[in-house]
Amino acid sequence: MAVRSTRRERGGARIDPRLVIGVALVAGSALGVWALIEALDDTTDVVVASETLTPGSRIGADDLRVESVRLGAVAAGYMRPADVPDGGLVVVRTVRAGELVPSASVAEHDTAGLATVVIPGRGALAGEVAPGALVDVWAAAEPERGAIEPPAVLVSGAEVAAVVEADGMMSSSAPSVELLIPREKTAAVLEALAAGDVIDLVPARPAGDD
Repeated sequence: MAVRSTRRERGGARIDPRLVIGVALVAGSALGVWALIEALDDTTDVVVASETLTPGSRIGADDLRVESVRLGAVAAGYMRPADVPDGGLVVVRTVRAGELVPSASVAEHDTAGLATVVIPGRGALAGEVAPGALVDVWAAAEPERGAIEPPAVLVSGAEVAAVVEADGMMSSSAPSVELLIPREKTAAVLEALAAGDVIDLVPARPAGDD
């Protein structure tokens, strides 16, 4: 009789319906909060320039980093990680370090119409002469030793692509500057370099400055 009584007690154990309802309510609440957060999270993964990108240079995924930002309706105007092909892209418009990369600033082919020239250093550079900066290229002919003709502007608003420091820790040579100039100006600049003219780079005044 004792055995039968124990079986009845075991068979009579039941889960409290209130506990089931409570668990269901907690789970439903958690799912609702998760769904609300997902609905409110309108961030978009876009690419950001790790360093200043200048026209004519080819970039790949290694030159960019990914950030999640809220852009809303303008998100379509910026590049996403999937937009960067394996072969890279050509920069057609300057993008500063840390800026989002607009889709219009890159192309599959070079459409910038620019050429690259290297201006050998003659001395210390102005602090404003850095990648992405605009400079005016001034040249003065030296027809006779000790005589220099009045300087003239060869190129206005050339963009600095890179500043190349001289090799060697003990080198006293001034850094050279790699410039992006309109292709139609290339011949004049190369001619001045070949003739040994005195060439200086002067930071260009931003448009609109008095």
